[in-house]
Amino acid sequence: MTVKAINIDERIISSKQSPYIIAELSANHNGKLETALKIIEEAKKAGADAVKVQTYTADTITLNSDSEDFCIKGGLWDGRTLYDLYQEAHMPWSWHKPLFEYAQKIGITIFSSPFDATAVDLLESLNAPAYKIASFEAIDIPLIEYVARTGKPMIISTGMADAEEIQEAIDAAKGAGCKELAILHCVSGYPAPAGDYNLHTIPDMIERFGLVTGLSDHTLDNTTAITSIALGASIIEKHFTLDRNGGGPDDSFSLEPAELFALCRDSKTAWQALGKVDYGRKSSEQSNAQFRRSLYFVKDMKAGDVIGEDCIRSVRPGYGLPPKELIKLIGKRVSKDIQKFSAVKIECIAL
Repeated sequence: MTVKAINIDERIISSKQSPYIIAELSANHNGKLETALKIIEEAKKAGADAVKVQTYTADTITLNSDSEDFCIKGGLWDGRTLYDLYQEAHMPWSWHKPLFEYAQKIGITIFSSPFDATAVDLLESLNAPAYKIASFEAIDIPLIEYVARTGKPMIISTGMADAEEIQEAIDAAKGAGCKELAILHCVSGYPAPAGDYNLHTIPDMIERFGLVTGLSDHTLDNTTAITSIALGASIIEKHFTLDRNGGGPDDSFSLEPAELFALCRDSKTAWQALGKVDYGRKSSEQSNAQFRRSLYFVKDMKAGDVIGEDCIRSVRPGYGLPPKELIKLIGKRVSKDIQKFSAVKIECIAL
């Protein structure tokens, strides 16, 4: 089977590479450019492959209305209007250039989730290396097609999308010219309980859609993300903040620097541990062969003596013949004088 891969900013992303870790800045800048810059710096220090921002304004994502349709009911943002939430959460477009320049300066990839065509145009002016389609926009076929026409790699989150909707998004992206496409299994709860993730969906997605597949994880720790790697996830996206108690719209379900560092470290360890099918003795086991059982003589014997049940035993260490040979040796004769406590070797046996 051909291994699927995409390339973002000269980083190959596939099941044959360690997982690609995306630190999602989202609204965690809390209205301060300095905070956004610091988040990028800390993501780099933690070992993330990329930092991702979101490109929208309240006016490009919703309408300024307080009618019932536009009021949030339940959850983390209960009672707020969409316009009010996105007005607070959006990252000013004037920040994009300094953020992109800073990320490039310190050597971490930066790209964004655009929410309309004008956002794509802005990001193209900054030569964004890739695009992410957010879960709520996975059904926005015109947006997906507009992004696809840039020719850049695209990642689509699939929170709330059923299999048919995922396929429609994929078809739209490919049909509009996207050559490098990945999808992320996602649960669009903020935060989402681990039990909602049904991670066995990931290998099914890999088989069903034939794309590089990963996880957009909104749980509160790293367990779900690390587990997903064993099931084939090649990308891990987590929200990232400097302080989970910072009071911003997304802070409470985001990782802090030490946790992102642990994710970057442990995801690589988990991927390395998967390895390949291999029943052979491993390098770390070589010196421990002495602790296996093998056959040893337990009495002195003269050449020609018959080996009885009281002559040999299965004991540690492992330098003699394997214990499975014991029954075959009973009744045979030794070919030379034997000292007790010596290993049973094939050359000791008269054949």
